Amino acid sequence: MGEDAKNLCLLGSTGSIGRTALRVIRAHPDRFRPLVLVARSRGDILLEQAREFKPKACVLTDQDAVIKYCGDFTALGVELLAEEDCLRFVVGLDEVDSVVCAMSGVAGLIPMESAIRAGKEILFANKEALVVGGEYIMRLVRDSGVRFVPIDSEHSAIYQCLLAGRRDEVSSITLTASGGPFLRSSPEQMSSVTKEQVMAHPTWEMGPEVTVNSATMMNKALEVIEAHFLFGLPPEKIRVVIHPQSIVHGLVEFTDGSVLAQLSPPDMALAVQYALTAPERLAGVVEALDLAAIGKLEFLEPDEQRFPLLRLSYEALGGEWWEPVALNAINETLVRAFLADEISFGALLKLIPDCFKRRNEITGEWSPSAKEPDCLDEILQADTAFRRFALSSVKGHGKRDIE
Repeated sequence: MGEDAKNLCLLGSTGSIGRTALRVIRAHPDRFRPLVLVARSRGDILLEQAREFKPKACVLTDQDAVIKYCGDFTALGVELLAEEDCLRFVVGLDEVDSVVCAMSGVAGLIPMESAIRAGKEILFANKEALVVGGEYIMRLVRDSGVRFVPIDSEHSAIYQCLLAGRRDEVSSITLTASGGPFLRSSPEQMSSVTKEQVMAHPTWEMGPEVTVNSATMMNKALEVIEAHFLFGLPPEKIRVVIHPQSIVHGLVEFTDGSVLAQLSPPDMALAVQYALTAPERLAGVVEALDLAAIGKLEFLEPDEQRFPLLRLSYEALGGEWWEPVALNAINETLVRAFLADEISFGALLKLIPDCFKRRNEITGEWSPSAKEPDCLDEILQADTAFRRFALSSVKGHGKRDIE
């Protein structure tokens, strides 16, 4: 490790993005040091990472995993912390320069907020945290002045292309989507696919929830909401096109008619490395792009009959502040039900828009308010309420009862 190496707190080190970040760190050991590694329950992988990178501390938030692996970490001489409350502490450590937010789902919102308040550089791949945190998180970023850089390939592409002009010169941005495993499938075929087919993404290797979201196109819907808050653009200036080759990751159209695009192989390592080093560019950890070998690049309009969930992002952005929270909570809850074999894929495609359509029917301790939240608690209360709301739609249904 170099004396001037950037000290990182890596949230979600055992996930797809976390492992990719460690791959980048491995390629540049003099530039980056993983000071803290955080995982939920995959203690075996975390232990292997601790042996290789020798962090100051590791965190496991799952209590069973802590009990199982605490002896191994003690023998290694690495402090093992437990419980989610530790996340607020480790992101704020004085030695930490940057926090890589690679946890999946809304669980990453709390440590992200703490890291911003602690004045840390934020490199984030957790779109759900920004979808749910929305304007609240971006207000914290503006007030604190922290560097806030996206890792998602599409938002990294837009971030890079925007450097070519002023924000008031932007006519529109375009996020690309691979189309997932069902690009050529009919809606009827999609209603009866198996979990194995859903998880067989043709281009990207991702975590299970993100892979399901890609198959439904909800991943792109969430990215539209993320782009709205991150770049401060109205929904009508955010477009989506299907690009099966996953070479062009994002485009920005300027008012003079110029369109700038960012191209690279479908490998998250490039976006991770750029977030860590920007505006500097280091020798890459991915192969050079060979356009002649690729042969052709296709761009298609999303088929709303095949991917009806995409429009829900625009509906959510056209409503109150809590509507993106509702959409994300409903989706996360139902995707987990699908992964647990509680509902079929066809049921998932029907239940998500049905629950979101009925979002104003929610009852209980939390009730919708038009006032923008001024604290994280209200956002989390809304998230919890809509998770219960979505869960109630699953109860009482067998896997095939709502095909």
